[in-house]
Amino acid sequence: MDGIAVQMRPALMDDIARQPGVELRYSRAMNYQERMRRTRLGLDDSRLDALVVTHLANIRYLCGVTGSAGVLVLGRRETVFFTDGRYRQQAREEVCRARVRIVKGKSALAAASEWLAKDSYRRIGIEAAHLSVAERSILEKSLPARARLIRSRPIIEELRMVKDSDEIAKIRAACRLGSELFLHLLKVIRPGVKESEVAGELEFRARKSGAEQMSFPTIVAGGARSALPHGRASSCPIPPRGFVVSDFGVILAGYCSDMTRTVHLGRPRAEARSAYGAVEEAQQAALAAARPGRTVAEVDRAARKSLQKRGLAKFFTHSTGHGVGLEIHESPRIAAGEKQPLKAGMVITIEPGVYVPGNWGVRIEDTVLITTSGCEVLTPSPKDLIML
Repeated sequence: MDGIAVQMRPALMDDIARQPGVELRYSRAMNYQERMRRTRLGLDDSRLDALVVTHLANIRYLCGVTGSAGVLVLGRRETVFFTDGRYRQQAREEVCRARVRIVKGKSALAAASEWLAKDSYRRIGIEAAHLSVAERSILEKSLPARARLIRSRPIIEELRMVKDSDEIAKIRAACRLGSELFLHLLKVIRPGVKESEVAGELEFRARKSGAEQMSFPTIVAGGARSALPHGRASSCPIPPRGFVVSDFGVILAGYCSDMTRTVHLGRPRAEARSAYGAVEEAQQAALAAARPGRTVAEVDRAARKSLQKRGLAKFFTHSTGHGVGLEIHESPRIAAGEKQPLKAGMVITIEPGVYVPGNWGVRIEDTVLITTSGCEVLTPSPKDLIML
């Protein structure tokens, strides 16, 4: 393995927790009052009297609750979180800057609708991307005729794009754990071992090391299956020769990490070395373009232009990256045609790849923080071609 030491410190999570500004348990340190203030400014800009928040990640962002059911309503004078009796104690412990209403005999949405009807709310914003037709009907049921449900722009998602110092510390810790897990993964990837066994070992070690869960189903794809960009771990054995793509992330304190590394079993042929080098160059080009003021499309273009010079651009079949935070896929999307400018505090992935159907695939992915002068890679695992 070209001298790479494979060792994972048993006290890794204690070590991470001692870093300044890192709190891996639920914390009231997040500035929820400021987040709500900025959300209300967004409501004013959209001429909305209230906002019904149904997307759980947005609810957590605004008031800190981690339950799996509830509705948050931001009104002109107060904010109310509606949930059922299963979350009575949890809501009282976790919810910040909002009043908690425990609902009995009806849904949280129905209770929110009744609450809105008692006040003179006329223009009520909804998260259309996160509300079904049936749920909208429930919400409309108790509203007076003068009230209108308005499809809101993604106000909260826009705020979530730029992370504060507490969020960055948590993402940094998650990325550090992911990078340590990769070193353990190198001991597990062997010819004949099933992809699902490799993924299972990684996920087991992640849990033992303090991860709440994986950011997404772990991808392990060897040989010809490495040409599948989202080739989730299968029962196929790792072949004796060829690329193995491993794409995974962990969640710590609610925040995700994401990284991909590609290794090669056996000595690679010249074509394989060249393809790996091309992807590595493309990622470096994208990293160099990732700085405040540049658009996300420029980052995507830098990766594709690099691959085009090597005659491989047609095999790069997905976007160059995405935002990361409370969710594994957040705004902004790093892709052609997207106009979002990068800002300091954004956390994104940069993950160019080349996939030749039926033969092989290579992807290299890092989670990076946009800084005031460029970007910082948060997943510092080795990227030179590793041969096992």
